[in-house]
Amino acid sequence: MIKLIKAGISDEAAAEFDAKVRATVEDILGDIGSRGDDAVRELSEKFDKWSPARFRLSDDEIKACVARLPEQTIDDIKFAQANIRKFAEIQKAALQDVEEETLPGVTLGHKNIPVNSVGCYVPGGKYPMVASAHMSVLTAKVAGVERVIACAPPHNGAPHDAIVAAMHLAGADEIYCLGGVQAIGAMALGTETISPVDMLVGPGNAFVAEAKRQLYGRVGIDLFAGPTETLVIADDCCDGEMAATDLLGQAEHGPNSPAILLTTSEKLVADTEREIERQLKTLETADVAGQAWRDYGQIILCDTDEEMLAEAERIASEHVQVMTRDPDYFLKNMTNYGALFLGPETNVAYGDKVIGTNHTLPTKLAARYTGGLWVGKFIKTCTYQRVSPEATATIGEYCSRLCALEGFAGHQAQADLRVARYKSKAA
Repeated sequence: MIKLIKAGISDEAAAEFDAKVRATVEDILGDIGSRGDDAVRELSEKFDKWSPARFRLSDDEIKACVARLPEQTIDDIKFAQANIRKFAEIQKAALQDVEEETLPGVTLGHKNIPVNSVGCYVPGGKYPMVASAHMSVLTAKVAGVERVIACAPPHNGAPHDAIVAAMHLAGADEIYCLGGVQAIGAMALGTETISPVDMLVGPGNAFVAEAKRQLYGRVGIDLFAGPTETLVIADDCCDGEMAATDLLGQAEHGPNSPAILLTTSEKLVADTEREIERQLKTLETADVAGQAWRDYGQIILCDTDEEMLAEAERIASEHVQVMTRDPDYFLKNMTNYGALFLGPETNVAYGDKVIGTNHTLPTKLAARYTGGLWVGKFIKTCTYQRVSPEATATIGEYCSRLCALEGFAGHQAQADLRVARYKSKAA
């Protein structure tokens, strides 16, 4: 039997917040579309108190950012990027162009073609998310994208050195110190000084996510992203300290980040609640993590692993940390998740920062129909066909009859022309 021990915020309250965000973003994007750079500058001054002579960083400014960082920080960034690059290259190698003669004289194939230009957004407000530069810029470059531009907001009144260094080391072609909806709008719509891109990727707050949603169709996007989500699936082999640490470790992303404990252990429920209360007294980000847990945290108690599996499938969480006696049961049977973290030895922070898998993942139930960001998101799989004179005479007759069946006279004419022109030659 499934019992909801602790509930989060209501769907109605969440929908009301979303509606306010939608209206605000629509107004901002309309302003950028009509006034370009002037609107972007005004918005940057309003929201970030930032109005430099130009938003794009020069080569000298980028080099200065890199030079100010300790050698250990540069080494750490390079270590993370090496892991992310390696896994992205493994994934890209799995994408193969194909060409096959499917019928005598009929050759079909597809090519994997990178999109031409991508805009990468790297959040830098409360938390300067250096890792997002690796996940977006570097992955796009491994995919073969020719032009990759990157935007991040100012941090404490200046470009954030580590974010800029990560963008640069990942291979960004243009780097802008520009944040929020104004950055998303400028990259997608273009301005007098920023050429528009074909695709937008990267995480962000609710306003950034909504801007990407509204621009989808005009440009491609990686996925519809909401607040960070985490689901801890655990039985009595897990302890309260581990469960609480992994829940709060993701709840600190934002005050509306859902964190859910799904367990078969009543003892773990009690121990985790005590541990959360204890850890919130010392955690430096307790103001954010505590609010998220209070408003969006849930605890669900089940009787069996099968019940936990069913609930996990329903929840379709972005991150799923599995700490049970048989974590492979969930690997074999789960279908709705962004990323799995199997066993207590690993955790979501590894995936977020350093281990090599991508941290841009589906939220708000999107894991039911999509995975996260990877090289394949930057690549268009485009088909082609080549047909011999003999084959077109045969295929054309089938096509003509099928077009007539649907009432498409113009389509039928295309087929009939080939039959008339090539059938005698084929004979």
